[in-house]
Amino acid sequence: MENPVQFVQWLRSVAPYIHAFRGKTFVVAFPGELVMAGALPVLAQDLSLLQALGIKIVVVHGSRPQVAEQLALRNVEGRFHNGIRITDTAALECSKEAAGELRLDIEAAFSQGLPNTPMAHAAVRIISGNFVTAKPIGIVDGVDFQLTGIARKVAYDVMHRILDAGSPVLLSPLGFSPTGEAFNLTMEDVAVAAATALRADKLIFISETPMMLDRDNDELRELSSTQADAELKANYLPADSAFYLEHAVKASRGGVPRVHIVPYQMDGSALLELFTHDGVGTMISHENLESLREATIEDVGGIIKLIEPLEADGTLVKRGRELIEREINYFSVIEHDGVIFGCAALYPFPIEKMAEMACLTVNPDVQSQGDGERILKHMEKRARRAGFHSMFVLTTRTAHWFLKRGFVSATVDDLPKDRQKMYNWQRKSLVLIKQL
Repeated sequence: MENPVQFVQWLRSVAPYIHAFRGKTFVVAFPGELVMAGALPVLAQDLSLLQALGIKIVVVHGSRPQVAEQLALRNVEGRFHNGIRITDTAALECSKEAAGELRLDIEAAFSQGLPNTPMAHAAVRIISGNFVTAKPIGIVDGVDFQLTGIARKVAYDVMHRILDAGSPVLLSPLGFSPTGEAFNLTMEDVAVAAATALRADKLIFISETPMMLDRDNDELRELSSTQADAELKANYLPADSAFYLEHAVKASRGGVPRVHIVPYQMDGSALLELFTHDGVGTMISHENLESLREATIEDVGGIIKLIEPLEADGTLVKRGRELIEREINYFSVIEHDGVIFGCAALYPFPIEKMAEMACLTVNPDVQSQGDGERILKHMEKRARRAGFHSMFVLTTRTAHWFLKRGFVSATVDDLPKDRQKMYNWQRKSLVLIKQL
């Protein structure tokens, strides 16, 4: 290994995600295009890793290009309306054949176990069955969809027992009526129905579409369901991307906390989306995931983890856990999806109407993304609300950053009297003050 230190740092950085995801239920849906591109074996390896980390996995596959192949062999032309296949008898038979073949391919992929591969010792037993009850779409806009259906009910109780027993569940884009009829469904509809019924913690679409861009060609990284709906109504997204986003909004409003749309072209995209701060796709949540707020006692552990490296190298004055617990009301934190990525503290000196901002820290993995400046602005607002006229910092290494943001150089004599008494002359920290 060329850089063991970097490996250890990376492994520690993903530990909060591993702890947070253990025991959670993820529905992972992917289109038939992924299989056609030869990406199924690698995806199976990644999903098996998630399974090994204690995550309960439901796999939903699509089959559109495989059905098209079967129709072409029969010299039958496929028909669509609003992006959904019109399924006649011939198309349904092709859907069954494609689903059967794909199910075998997926089972084979999860059966990998060669030494010196990610699947070594995996022993994953993926289970499929008639878990989806469906009904026909019927006639929409004067178009009869015939044997195309929509999911009506998912056997979540049976699926939960399978997941609790340690096996992933596989769902095909087919559903069955109580009378024994089969219906062709869309992968997206099955995935949303399963995620909603199972009360899944995440729904992940591993899509054939590229990263979504807004009208200014900026990446759409994170959206609330309300924001996603607004993007859809603007009617500028490509049809395939809009179709995914529509179902993401539906799942979000159905109670799924996080929905991800991740391009499969990037190797390991599902892992990168789940275990890195910004991910590589678009995430939709019912509300904005990022929270900049005053800290509570539950945040002490996250704050300690942030500041310990800076205390070790002398950037920050060392604080014990007991001190942070006593002073937690002075702290604010910025968290993203339940993980704290930044913090700062505001100490009051009411006689002089001044406040000290201390312990401003942002996780090194997400620096240069504006979080530090956002925390600073938050602390300035907090100081103004408390009636302070100025805010000061003492720093040994980041004076330039504060000077660029409106602070000016000062002396120890400019500090509040009580703070002058506590000034550490050995550290020789620079004093910077900003008028509020």
